[in-house]
Amino acid sequence: MISYIRALSLILCLFSADIRAAQPAMPKLIVVNYEATRNALPFAKVHEQFSVTGNSYKIESITKGLGVYALFGERRLTSVGNVTSLGLKPDHFELQQGDNPKKALIADFDWTKNSLQMTSKGEVKQDALTEGTQDLASFAYQFMFLPAPLKDAVVMTVTTGKKLNKYQYNINADIEFIESAGVKYKTLHLSQAIVPGKSESKEFWLAIDYHYIPVRILMVEDSGAKTEQTLTELHVE
Repeated sequence: MISYIRALSLILCLFSADIRAAQPAMPKLIVVNYEATRNALPFAKVHEQFSVTGNSYKIESITKGLGVYALFGERRLTSVGNVTSLGLKPDHFELQQGDNPKKALIADFDWTKNSLQMTSKGEVKQDALTEGTQDLASFAYQFMFLPAPLKDAVVMTVTTGKKLNKYQYNINADIEFIESAGVKYKTLHLSQAIVPGKSESKEFWLAIDYHYIPVRILMVEDSGAKTEQTLTELHVE
């Protein structure tokens, strides 16, 4: 009986090791470049870097406008925080458009008091902080931490530094392939649930084999203007 139990334990250990080996390791570094269009015309180039050191993460996203859009200056997003078993837990977020610091949007997360402080044009606003809340830079990288495979719908609360909104993204069960810069990506299509009275929406195509990194992002504004962001380069370590 003892020999049988030992043999069974060994089999279970080997089986568990195989499962762990089959699961992709969480990346320590992701570098992505995107090309963006607005109403099908060249609009901007986006460079992002997601890095993990120990239990801390940092995300930097820089958008440089093209043509007349360059006059608005660089748009820089920064998010820092911790990596937990449930994913990213932001501590501080900033959005800076151009060189005027007065235009910055800032969000500070106080998880001890479950309080979110948002600062816009010098005005401070407090709101309740709920588990899983992300910021405008971190939410796109939170998908990789959600239970796989993603199905049905994903609900996420996101702060822009000015507002706090809850979004629901419905997941299309059909796999879609997107070829970009010579690479063919197998993607999962997420579309924002319709909100009565609002025509603004956002859709994502996430790379299934690359930690659900967005390959394509489509944003439709209330005015009907469409901004599309397409992956052109991806580096993962």
